[in-house]
Amino acid sequence: MPRPPNTPFLALVLVVGWAAPLVAADQAPVIGDLRKTGTVPIATSCATAAQEGMAQATALLHSFFYDEARRVYEDAAKRDPKCAMAQWGIAMTYWHPLWTPPSPEEMKAGREAIAKAQAQGGKTALERGYIAALAGFYGATATPPGAPSGEVGLSCHGTTGGGDHPARAAAYEKAMEQLHAQHPNDVDAATFHALSLLASASPTDKTLKNQARATQILEPLWAKNPRHPGIVHYMIHGYDFPPVAEKGLAAAKAYADIAPWVPHALHMPAHIFTRLGMWNEVIASNLASADASRQYAARAHPDATSFEELHALDYMVYGYLQTGQDAKAKAVVDQIRAVRKTNPEVDFAASYAMGAVPARYALERRQWADAAALLDPPLPTWMKLPLGAGHLAFARALGAARAGRVEDARRAIAQLEQVAAVLTEPRQQYFGKQAAMQVGVVKGWLAEAEGRSAEAEKLLREAADSDDLLGKHPVSPGTLLPSRELLADFLLAKGRSKEALAEYQACLKVNPRRFNTVSGAARAAEAAGDVESARRYYADLLAIVAPDATRPEIAHARAYLAGERRAAR
Repeated sequence: MPRPPNTPFLALVLVVGWAAPLVAADQAPVIGDLRKTGTVPIATSCATAAQEGMAQATALLHSFFYDEARRVYEDAAKRDPKCAMAQWGIAMTYWHPLWTPPSPEEMKAGREAIAKAQAQGGKTALERGYIAALAGFYGATATPPGAPSGEVGLSCHGTTGGGDHPARAAAYEKAMEQLHAQHPNDVDAATFHALSLLASASPTDKTLKNQARATQILEPLWAKNPRHPGIVHYMIHGYDFPPVAEKGLAAAKAYADIAPWVPHALHMPAHIFTRLGMWNEVIASNLASADASRQYAARAHPDATSFEELHALDYMVYGYLQTGQDAKAKAVVDQIRAVRKTNPEVDFAASYAMGAVPARYALERRQWADAAALLDPPLPTWMKLPLGAGHLAFARALGAARAGRVEDARRAIAQLEQVAAVLTEPRQQYFGKQAAMQVGVVKGWLAEAEGRSAEAEKLLREAADSDDLLGKHPVSPGTLLPSRELLADFLLAKGRSKEALAEYQACLKVNPRRFNTVSGAARAAEAAGDVESARRYYADLLAIVAPDATRPEIAHARAYLAGERRAAR
């Protein structure tokens, strides 16, 4: 029997989108329908009229569909103006834990929403704990109405965040750890705690301590909640590292089916696929994600290209280039060059992709003159987030240095140094460090062009070590060119084939089945007289590439293996 409206509703389990008719599993997704976004158990005291929206919005939040989640949370707040958790949800959509720190505008909007949640006050200890934890992240100082002293409170975490994003994230994690401990059987409290561990993980911690804690929480939850989008999503992020990537394969294969209408959910499996060198799967995931993003953009902001589509295109072009599908990669480059406006107009992932895609196309194909001639895209907001400009500056500098154009290389290095110097705000600090490392790479190749080989090797080794420490940023399928691969290229060109082979092999541990690394390892083994290794790497290369791929390295691999077969007869 249905309850009267506006009565408290506790611990209700909702399947998101339950009011819509079920669809056949093989029916093509209709973006914006959102009939299938996952199953989320959510405990709130909001009125009945807001419950469906709260469940759906939380599922979308777990899949990082922030704009849509905000829209649905705002609708829930209209349906129940006293629903503090709707304001909490709105505030959560302005913090993107695994992407970048909030912009000043996002911080302002998030603070306003969490202040409303505090003023309204959660009606349960769990709700008050959620609100207090997030208020701690935003640096709020008020105490939620009616919060007893034994609960998670802002007195502990409200001022810890300060203006420093890592401190804010750490404060939130500590609050969520306490909330999880107080409510050990609440699925979403545990899931958000796991997310907070990932959000506060140190990018330089090679032990993956926080990631291991997060996946230890999530694995048993998944066994009992197989359709929960957050559990599967955060498992993928927790395993998005070379030593543990294979553990995330099951989650990667499951996620897209849980939320087939959500662009980010369609993309996320590619993180694990990339780590494992599963290039066909990378391409398929991002074709689906880019198409979903395009459909959504046509409905929501038809005059602009979605950042989600651009993000998917970066992964897609990376997959095409690893498989030697250069014509398809070129089509993606042409698509990127046609972009005249993005949504948002200033966006981290969009800026990254706009620079990375054309840079990858030139660098991965070793077209140094093309790399040196790359132009900035004609976007009026291009330099507001200059990390994308850093990709193009690196490509131009390395291309000129490798082509022996010394003066052009010097000018491009100066541009790269300028970009590195301005990448200081929290959202771009990683790329400032990366650009500084890339300056060393280019200076190494410039030294070689000028006949200073000892200095060149020193600079390239230092850059390779720095690149290893820096690691891969979550926004990227991989650095534009691994510095250790470039060191190996240098050693091979010097005739030091055994040393080069060792460096290529080290690179493959972090970047499995990369076209240029596998090809380099094969050439180094061949030059060193290591027939068994050469045969294996050339066979690996042919297994990676598409049947119609036509690069010179592929022709050489086929000729080498054919010669080996003739010699064996």
